[in-house]
Amino acid sequence: MKNELDSRFVLSVFEKIRQHGVDENNVYRLEGVEAYTDMDGYTVFIEDAQVALRFGFHNQYHYEYDKSEHREQFEKKLKYINEHYD
Repeated sequence: MKNELDSRFVLSVFEKIRQHGVDENNVYRLEGVEAYTDMDGYTVFIEDAQVALRFGFHNQYHYEYDKSEHREQFEKKLKYINEHYD
């Protein structure tokens, strides 16, 4: 997959979810999206009920989803969070 995701965008969204979301044992929830890291903090996980995004070292990422429209809706949620939270 071509590197379509901007690392600054992903990390910005992750940080906004962490800052403004509800913390449940280091899993942060905001606007129906969960965000957490692995034990060493090198891999960031952002997901909702239908899509999981794993973003890691050297800006490598992997999506898991069943339908492309689920991914599109997920990306809209991430953009909303990025635009509406400081």
